[in-house]
Amino acid sequence: MTKQRLYLFDTTLRDGQQTPGIDFSVEDKIAIAALLDEFGLDYVEGGYPGANPTDTAFFREKRTARAKFVAFGMTKRAGVSASNDPGLAALVQSKSDAICFVAKSWDYHVRVALGCTNEENLESIKTSVETAVASGKEAMVDCEHFFDGFKANPDYALACARTAYEAGARWVVLCDTNGGTQPSEVRATVEKVIAAGIPGDHLGIHAHDDTGQAVANSLAAVEAGVRQIQGTLNGIGERCGNANLITIIPTLALKPAFADRFVTGISAEALTGVSRLSRAFDELLNRAPESQAPYVGSSAFATKAGIHASALAKEPATYEHVPPEAVGNRRRVMVSDQGGKANFLAELKRRGIDVPKDDHRLDALIAVVKEREAEGYAYEGADASFELLARKILHGLPEFFNVTSFRCMVERRFDANGQLKTVSEAIVKVLVDGEEKMSVAEGHGPVNALDIALRKDLGKYQSEIVDLELADFKVRILNGGTEAITRVLVESHDSSGSRWRTVGVSENIIDASFQALMDSIIYKLMKNREMAGLVAAE
Repeated sequence: MTKQRLYLFDTTLRDGQQTPGIDFSVEDKIAIAALLDEFGLDYVEGGYPGANPTDTAFFREKRTARAKFVAFGMTKRAGVSASNDPGLAALVQSKSDAICFVAKSWDYHVRVALGCTNEENLESIKTSVETAVASGKEAMVDCEHFFDGFKANPDYALACARTAYEAGARWVVLCDTNGGTQPSEVRATVEKVIAAGIPGDHLGIHAHDDTGQAVANSLAAVEAGVRQIQGTLNGIGERCGNANLITIIPTLALKPAFADRFVTGISAEALTGVSRLSRAFDELLNRAPESQAPYVGSSAFATKAGIHASALAKEPATYEHVPPEAVGNRRRVMVSDQGGKANFLAELKRRGIDVPKDDHRLDALIAVVKEREAEGYAYEGADASFELLARKILHGLPEFFNVTSFRCMVERRFDANGQLKTVSEAIVKVLVDGEEKMSVAEGHGPVNALDIALRKDLGKYQSEIVDLELADFKVRILNGGTEAITRVLVESHDSSGSRWRTVGVSENIIDASFQALMDSIIYKLMKNREMAGLVAAE
């Protein structure tokens, strides 16, 4: 059976930019467009030329080599000719391969938002599409609020879609703009649109995630007949986000319900880079990756329960719905107080640490881990700290340096201008090859000051940690009161792109932070010498 082609349309740079707290620069957009193009997306929507200086500058050049480069904008205004509409002119003149027009398909919005008649809106759709086609660009129309419009006035919603198709639009995209439509409703509506005369191979779906069903709605639309899917990297977007292409693409490629019927432009080889793509995008946004993200999250193929670990060791398919290697991820058998010996053996083996099942040192390690987790440590989320502990108990660790003491002070005062200032200062004394070194540093808070001071002078090791950076810092209070036990999780990364996590626990938040920071540095030094497995460093 010949498989049908599905087309993937990315709107990260347009709809994704409407995410609160995200504002791409031109350089950001160029970098992201390159990532999408390299991965194999069919369409990359770059933004709205003419609407703002960033997008206007971005569209002065074509930014993709393989994917079609798409400009987004409104249909022409009612009562204005195509030649006199500045917005339409900006779209036509941009260095894009295609234009995606947003058009109202709900008569309520035509009346309230546009302030024109239903007929004038249809004429705007028709003329805009014809103008784009005449300029040599591929035209498509996002029928905004289509599903809500179809519920309110199906004849008019269909008229908008049919007008776009008959005018020459390559794609008519059905948008669940408010994100409230259910999968069963999407399926039924798409079937009615196709029955009304618009072929499925000219239909797309644009879903929002306001009920957590954007992915489900997109897949339901595919099952009903649409052949273009719009979405964003990691599901970013306005309000609750858009359909997550990072989840949709592996589902289409690896799940028989879709893989047996359809093919995309993403090769099996390219698919193995989907985890890297997701994390690279988060890195560009300067945010920690979502650990429980489907397919690509660090916990996507993690197991904690001992009985699961035992089964996985015998046959991975017992608890994995797809091979993690297919999406560039990896299996993680986590160690915790809930894990049995199988967890520990599997985790140690993955790190290149061989230990017999009946070795007393293994029993000692398990006992220490369970004791520490009772105190508040969480090694399941701190792979690097676990590896250091395991190697120390099983084989011993080299002593790169020894912190003899540290002190941290916080001063809250008014400066000469009467402005309230909080200044943190840290002093750290370190022994390196028998030589004591003392470093003093100021920082934005005590942890930052300690971090700077600790890494300020490590003698012969200093050059090895220049690229070490603190990526994330999390504090958890484990019990109530001012004498509460505090757990600190630190995520670090270096120039290689590796990320690793370390943990510290203490009644003192500064001490807990210091433990985690020291582990991070020691792991980095071990990693540099290939004395630590890269499993802990994603």
